[in-house]
Amino acid sequence: MNASRPDTAPSAPDLPFEKALEQLEEIVRRLERGDVPLDESVAIYERGEMLKRHCEHLLKRAEARIQRITLGPDGRAEGTAPLDVE
Repeated sequence: MNASRPDTAPSAPDLPFEKALEQLEEIVRRLERGDVPLDESVAIYERGEMLKRHCEHLLKRAEARIQRITLGPDGRAEGTAPLDVE
């Protein structure tokens, strides 16, 4: 992906978590180098914000799907319950 051309980049909802995170990390590297023109910096920063929100959304969805196994008094698996992530 060319992070300098956010208008041609795939939209975040189309990206799997790993790809979105990879693109976000590349944007951070480019901004940290400080050699990106101001207009381009603003555009890739905005894309980075969108990618960050997308990654957070995907992580929350994954957390909601994770369950823990509940055990009965005899120690055998009895069922599942939502995982308390807090």
